[in-house]
Amino acid sequence: MGTGTGSDSSREDGLQADSAGYGPHNPPPESHGGHDDHEHVSKWPLVAALGAGGLYSGVAIALLGAAAGVLPPVVGVVLAVLGTIVLLAGVAGWVDQAFLGAAREGHGKSRESYVSTTLLFLATDVSTFGALFVYYFFVRVGGWPPQELPPLLTSLVLVNTLILIASSVTFHYAHEALHDDNRRRFLGLLGTTLVLGIVFLGGQAYEYYEFVAHEGFALSTGVFGSAFYGLTGLHGLHVALGVGGIAVVFWRGLRGHYGPDRDTSVATVSLYWHFVDLVWVFLVVVLYAGAAL
Repeated sequence: MGTGTGSDSSREDGLQADSAGYGPHNPPPESHGGHDDHEHVSKWPLVAALGAGGLYSGVAIALLGAAAGVLPPVVGVVLAVLGTIVLLAGVAGWVDQAFLGAAREGHGKSRESYVSTTLLFLATDVSTFGALFVYYFFVRVGGWPPQELPPLLTSLVLVNTLILIASSVTFHYAHEALHDDNRRRFLGLLGTTLVLGIVFLGGQAYEYYEFVAHEGFALSTGVFGSAFYGLTGLHGLHVALGVGGIAVVFWRGLRGHYGPDRDTSVATVSLYWHFVDLVWVFLVVVLYAGAAL
């Protein structure tokens, strides 16, 4: 009887181990299902939200504080810098606790929990962009077009838009390759997505340089300038955070953390990236193309 029990135990161990070498003593970092007995409320989303609030408030004080006679601009600059640091720390802590920590400890919440939480975050993020779009629409109620309006819909914007759309396509097919258990194709397409995201940010930085240096169109150039840089800058911040998320996913992919049934981080970051791309397309139609109407 003792021998039979040992054999059954060995067979169970063998059945639980997968092709990647995971077993009862080395569980996979992520899975589609299951529950985490170590779940607890995370402080990092709140930290990130406080940092974002400090960043937005600092920028507002730096731009409007002196004009309103409330606070000197240097106070806003300091607050914006501190807010940025807190925001990045909150995002880093959130990523480490939700994804990297789960990989190290070999457990995590269910895939559905992470995906639904990401969708909820994106739904609330719509209101952030919506507030700036409402401001832009109020700007357009006055005399239009403003005298300081430079040519916005340039070839650089069109190329940058194609780059961001292409990055969504490569991310989608990277995820498909992961489902097909094609690790090489997954990493290749995911790495391409990462490069395209970085190129997009470089293109946006170059666009800012062209506007400020050659067109004299800056953040302080009238109400349209504040609307333009507020919207594109907020989107650029989201892209930068998305690039960071893709970099983490790519690094984990190189370490073999993902498989057809272990794609939680890939799914959540993919949702975020597609959302950022969709916002950019809407932004180009309304802000760039719409400014000429």
